[in-house]
Amino acid sequence: MRTHSVWKGLLLSGLISLMMTGCLAPDSSGEKAKDGLEEKVVIYSPHGKDILQDFEKMFEKEHPHVDVQWLDMGSQEVLDRIRSEKQNPQADVWWGAPSVMFEQAREEGLLEAYKPSYAAALPAEFRAEDFSWTGTSQTPEVIMYNTDQISKQEAPKDWDDLLDPKWKDRIMIRYPLASGTMRTIFSAMIYRTYKETNDPKQGYEWLAKLDANTKEYSPNPEIMYNKIARGEGAITVWNMPDAVMLKEKKNYPFDFVIPKSGTPVLTEGIALVKGAKHPKAAQAFYEFVNSEEAVLFLAENHYRIPTRTDVKNLPKWITDTTITPMEIDWKVMQEKEKEWMDYWDQNIKNKQKQVEK
Repeated sequence: MRTHSVWKGLLLSGLISLMMTGCLAPDSSGEKAKDGLEEKVVIYSPHGKDILQDFEKMFEKEHPHVDVQWLDMGSQEVLDRIRSEKQNPQADVWWGAPSVMFEQAREEGLLEAYKPSYAAALPAEFRAEDFSWTGTSQTPEVIMYNTDQISKQEAPKDWDDLLDPKWKDRIMIRYPLASGTMRTIFSAMIYRTYKETNDPKQGYEWLAKLDANTKEYSPNPEIMYNKIARGEGAITVWNMPDAVMLKEKKNYPFDFVIPKSGTPVLTEGIALVKGAKHPKAAQAFYEFVNSEEAVLFLAENHYRIPTRTDVKNLPKWITDTTITPMEIDWKVMQEKEKEWMDYWDQNIKNKQKQVEK
């Protein structure tokens, strides 16, 4: 694996962000090796350094002449950055975010249609109609809690249980505007009543009550995990794969509840960036990420539930888990998400704390 130059890569895009933990290096002229792949591929992803470092090593082992470079940032940050770079794309592959975000990018002409080799094993609900993005994993949302602070019997069993005054200042939430997971959870809470009333008012009232119980909106997931593990908070809402991983792999005192009334189940996607500078290497990485071997690796080591229907021998926690998906019109969610989240940011966030002061 090569040593990367962070600063030179950042200067290429004209943006410097201290939050970026990936590694970028100067372009190596775009020349292709004998296998037809360029000597570099740039990945934008919210998947975190553990997954990204693993796939950097695995892909470079299979293609030693290709330098995998990545930037780790929130889903919304990825979308915003790809938008800002539309005239001069710096990323080749966008890996990871809810499908509604990929749909936004598709409608804005930011993605390159590509039908992968595994298309026959991918149900229609896990891809764009024109294959401008495909799903890599399914992500159910859950209520996660600290088992040192809360017993299994006491833990909230459904979304509305989070509004109980006994949880005041015991809930910590990832700052929603930067997180595709949280934007989807919050939007789903509004959609529950919006689908009948065509009015977000009741959903806003629900989020205001949740805000009143929320101690902090954490700027990134790791801060949230650590504070909950230390007992500074006791409950959050997050995704099931991370909850399983934190419990089983990192031995955090965490467990989770799948809300009994139903939960939004996200499709996490992958796409090629339109106008990418390294298209062949990008296609190879895209296919590599979704190979049967890689899908099993992600399931076993990073707790991802695959969208492919032809993968066998999946872990028991996947095959034995019963999930009730919330019925959601994802097109409506896509259209309304920005409006709803802007309202939350301007009119709900931390308002109860301001009143109490």
